[in-house]
Amino acid sequence: MIKLGFQSAIVPDLSFDEVIAFAAREGFACVELMCWPKGKAERKYAGVTHVDVDALDAAGAARINATLAKNKVTISGLGYYPNPLDADREKGEFYVAHIKRVVDAAALLGVGTVNTFIGRDPMTSFADSFKRFTEVWPPIVAYAEGKGVKIAIENCPMYFSQDEWPSGKNLAYSPAIWRKMFEAIPSKSFGLNYDPSHLLWQQMDYVKPIYEFRDRLFHIHLKDAKIMYDRLDDVGILATPLEFHQPKLPGLGDIAWGRFVSALTDIRYDGPACIEVEDRAFEQDLDTRLASIVQSKNYLRQFIIG
Repeated sequence: MIKLGFQSAIVPDLSFDEVIAFAAREGFACVELMCWPKGKAERKYAGVTHVDVDALDAAGAARINATLAKNKVTISGLGYYPNPLDADREKGEFYVAHIKRVVDAAALLGVGTVNTFIGRDPMTSFADSFKRFTEVWPPIVAYAEGKGVKIAIENCPMYFSQDEWPSGKNLAYSPAIWRKMFEAIPSKSFGLNYDPSHLLWQQMDYVKPIYEFRDRLFHIHLKDAKIMYDRLDDVGILATPLEFHQPKLPGLGDIAWGRFVSALTDIRYDGPACIEVEDRAFEQDLDTRLASIVQSKNYLRQFIIG
C-alpha cells in the first residue's frame, strides 16, 4: 500500500515536534524531513532543518524515534538537495560531506532512504558533467550502501531561473540519462525520487517511465504543474521554464493523477509518496501553507488510501 506523506520544506517555521504532530493530526503515514545544514538558505525551499544531522547522536535519534512512535508517523526519507557537482569544487566537496552525514543520520534513525540531487555545472556540456558524475558519485553510493541506506535522486532539472542557465543544476532529469546513470552505478541502493511534474513541463510522458524503472523507484514526490500554453506559444521551449509553467498543488495542474497512481499500483509500489508544495498561490503565511497540504491530501485520497 502506498504511504501518503508530505515534504517538510514548506513549513520551515515549525519544529520537528510540530511537524510530526500536524502529520499525525491529519492522518499522514509519513513525512520527508529536511536536513540542510543550519544557516542561510541558498535558494527558495532550501535551508530547512528538521533533523540537524551535524548534532544528531544516539540519544537524539532515540528521542526522534520515540516521538514518531508516539504519533504513529514514520520518516519517508531524509531530504537534502544541494549541487554536489558545483563548479566551485570546494562547495561541491562540502555538499558531498553533508550528504554522507545525512546518510549517517538515516542509518542511526533506521531510515532507509536519503533524497537528494546529482548536481551539475550548468556551464558545462552533458558529457563533461556526466564524466564528473562518474567520479563523484560511486563513492557516495558505496558509502550509503555500506550503511544500509538507499540514495534516491529527484528528477528535477533545477533549471528555472537565469542563475541556473543554460543547462540546470541537476543532471538526472530524463529517462535516457537515468539509464546511463544506472549503467554507470548499477548498485541496487541507487534509485529515484520520482516527481511527475518535472517530466510534464518538459513535454515528456510521466507515466511510462514508472514501468521501466519500477525497481529504482524508492520515493515519490506528489507535485502538480500547469503548462501555460499561450505563454509557451509566445516564448518557446528555450525560455527559462517558469516563463511557461507553474508548480501547482495536486489536482490544480495538468497531471492525470488517476493514471499516475494507477501505474504505481500496477507495479505494486508500496513505498512513500509525499506531497511537495511549491505553489506560489498558497505561500502567503503558515496557515495557508498548512491548509494547502490538507487540501492536497483530501484531493489525493481519491487515489491513495494508505
